[in-house]
Amino acid sequence: MRVLVAEDERLLADTLAQGLRRLSMAVDVVYDGESALEKLAVNRYDVAVLDRDLPGRTGDEVCRQLAGSEAGTRVLMLTAAAGIRDRVEGLGLGADDYLTKPFAFAELVARLQALSRRSAAALPPVLEQDGIVLDVTRHTAAREGLTLALSPKEYAVLHVLMRAGGRVVSAEDLLEQAWDEHADPFTNSVRTTVMTLRRKLGDPPVIHTLPRFGYRLGG
Repeated sequence: MRVLVAEDERLLADTLAQGLRRLSMAVDVVYDGESALEKLAVNRYDVAVLDRDLPGRTGDEVCRQLAGSEAGTRVLMLTAAAGIRDRVEGLGLGADDYLTKPFAFAELVARLQALSRRSAAALPPVLEQDGIVLDVTRHTAAREGLTLALSPKEYAVLHVLMRAGGRVVSAEDLLEQAWDEHADPFTNSVRTTVMTLRRKLGDPPVIHTLPRFGYRLGG
């Protein structure tokens, strides 16, 4: 999942990003509305977490503009205003969900996962292929009943490959979906992560490299 966090409380924004990255999400962070619009114009996100009270261009403006586009990005609004009228206004702007501050991090994660499932073709919370079981809700992976100790990036790459359902996924698509904007497209990050993931998955090999095309999961 790729997420944009737009929140002017820098400590909160950075803490959220750190926690979400531990759950294998690719997260970009901005602290004002104008920067949020710039990121949304050049990157594809599954979900945008928008504070309503962003400086400059408010979260309401960002949400309204995003709702009028064809980006397909889901919006989770954050606000300190807990009144029913405030929630109704936020949803009326085009937000998909609404969370009032203070909130529990676990609830934020659950709402993000639910919104991500709605941002594309519906997928079950547990994916299975070639003896591999990926539980998105519990953030666990296993093969033939044996738990896999994956790093956040390895888990994210496996998730992208399993979502592809046997289709070839290019290195560029893996970078876009499993890494954030700071990833260097000229590094060997994808190749190295796939290599360590392949080793942890064990035999028989299930990740196949198609030179010049990408990677495919399948026996």
